[in-house]
Amino acid sequence: MIPPDIQHTFAEQMNATTLSLNASHASYVSHPTEIADFILNATKGK
Repeated sequence: MIPPDIQHTFAEQMNATTLSLNASHASYVSHPTEIADFILNATKGK
């Protein structure tokens, strides 16, 4: 497992668009709307 701080560093280095949620590994279950919106925005280049 990669610690969250390192994940953020890697994402920043590659200019990735990220979404941080206060959730467990099952964020798609506890925050389905936020995840769906994130994916849909990615398909639109946002």
